[in-house]
Amino acid sequence: MTAKADSSPSGAAPGARSLHRFANPGRFLRASARVQLWLWVAAALVLGAGLVWGLFLSPADWQQGETVRIMYVHVPMAWLAMGGYTSLAVASIMSLIWRHPLADLFARELSPVGALVTALCLATGSLWGRPMWGTWWVWDARLTSVLVLFFLWLGHAALTRAFEDQERGARVGAILALVGIVNIPIVKFSVDWWNTLHQPASVTRLDAPGMHVDILYPLLTCALGFSLLFGAVVLARTRAAVMERRIRALQLARARREEALGA
Repeated sequence: MTAKADSSPSGAAPGARSLHRFANPGRFLRASARVQLWLWVAAALVLGAGLVWGLFLSPADWQQGETVRIMYVHVPMAWLAMGGYTSLAVASIMSLIWRHPLADLFARELSPVGALVTALCLATGSLWGRPMWGTWWVWDARLTSVLVLFFLWLGHAALTRAFEDQERGARVGAILALVGIVNIPIVKFSVDWWNTLHQPASVTRLDAPGMHVDILYPLLTCALGFSLLFGAVVLARTRAAVMERRIRALQLARARREEALGA
């Protein structure tokens, strides 16, 4: 019986070898095919239940009235915008340090989805702010830092597609992602560091959440549902990118064989 060759670098640490093992495109496609259907089903069930619960069954807020229901979309979008960018930075580290084969593709396919959820965060925040603050937009620390985050997402998406050499574009995009990660703590703690129109953290407080459970539970359900949907979309895009790259490689190999036979 012959042993299977280890495709990871011989001098790599055990952790790095494990990363490269799961980065094999064939293994990724097989594993993700098993996960993808369940992820879509779970996203549909959880998000459907959360939206019905939040938009129709939960009580109105005693101060904000029915407008509080915008929160069930706005807050999950804000969390996903920050969490997604953190994932982008992790993928960029894996790309730059360990040359993870799938990290570049994951980051490339993640950035348009991250830009979309950040745009939805800004749009729903504007809709929520108009009746609460009397204006669609203010240049306070939270809104401005989220707008910067949106431009960072767009910049990464543009840079990774701006170069004919995809590897070079991935390197430049990874550097931008790591530089931009400093904006995440600013987004998170801006309401604590500066005087803004936004209220302080009410869900992630260390003592106790600052909202009633009748509002908190549907909010967390919506957040989980949107997170599952986010993961399903990014996974589907990454699978498509892997298959597209494999098809191009096969077409290139075929063209080279035909050229060799013709010579």
